[in-house]
Amino acid sequence: MALQGNVAERWRAAGSFEPAYIKSFESGELARKAEEAVASLEKCRVCPWNCEIDRLADKTKVCRTGRYARVGSYFPHFGEEDCLRGWNGSGTIFFSWCNLRCVFCQNFDLSQQGEGREVRPEELARMMLALQAKGCHNINFVTPEHVVPQILEALPLAIQAGLCLPLVYNTSAYDSLESIRLMEGVIDIYMPDFKFWDAGLAKRYVKASDYPEAARAAIKEMHRQVGPLVFDAHGLARRGVLVRHLVMPGGTGGTREIMRFLATELSPDTYVNIMAQYRPAGKVNQENYSEIDRMVTPMECQEAVRVSHEEGLHRLDEQRHLSAFRPGREA
Repeated sequence: MALQGNVAERWRAAGSFEPAYIKSFESGELARKAEEAVASLEKCRVCPWNCEIDRLADKTKVCRTGRYARVGSYFPHFGEEDCLRGWNGSGTIFFSWCNLRCVFCQNFDLSQQGEGREVRPEELARMMLALQAKGCHNINFVTPEHVVPQILEALPLAIQAGLCLPLVYNTSAYDSLESIRLMEGVIDIYMPDFKFWDAGLAKRYVKASDYPEAARAAIKEMHRQVGPLVFDAHGLARRGVLVRHLVMPGGTGGTREIMRFLATELSPDTYVNIMAQYRPAGKVNQENYSEIDRMVTPMECQEAVRVSHEEGLHRLDEQRHLSAFRPGREA
């Protein structure tokens, strides 16, 4: 199957980074994965809930998403890590609904109220191409856990029309191994959260007691596929795993245990963003979650960084302002 405009040939001739999906597309493997994934919606086990409902018939359950994905927004995002946003932004596509019920979610209108609209694969492909046309450095799928089949269905259409950007899988890590394995040879950069280590706290705050177990399995599989994060000469992420960990009030996330897991079960080279932007949101102010109804303190954030180093991690995300190093301009 030939790519429109010989995209793969242009990448190779220029000696540039080639997204993983190019070879999968050319070999026909991507088409096979898309067909398998869409067929699986008939008895859905796309995420760890294993609802087994018929989403092909537009039935919904936990993720409230039927046959087609729902998109809240898509735009060049300048709030991501420097290695993703670069100087033209990360091409984010925010999917509506979610398979978790985080009580503190800062995107509550999207994740739990479903703001947005349903899109067919052709339109999802056009969104990817529109972001590429704006100069974005990657296509960043946000909250993709429940729409892996829909992404795989749209991707060949985008590739045929000239898509050639790295793909970022920006997830809560509440993913099924089946879905992550379908993404092998498709996704270049996995960006999972690791929210909670303790099952009881996961049940309380994200309403899924098996979240820690599912996250550990999914992140290990992501690492097996793409390894530690690597950058190009301009500091842009090109392939690998970038783990996010949100510092929670009172250390309820289990930072030490998570960092120990990343260092020992993945690699000391694991790239980690210790995130300090927690704020009370979602249902925290409305229901009985007083223990997390405050901002995190600078001391708590410093402690998370210290613990990460103690557990053997040495690649923590730092703001590097890549716009200053844009190709063609002096730093």
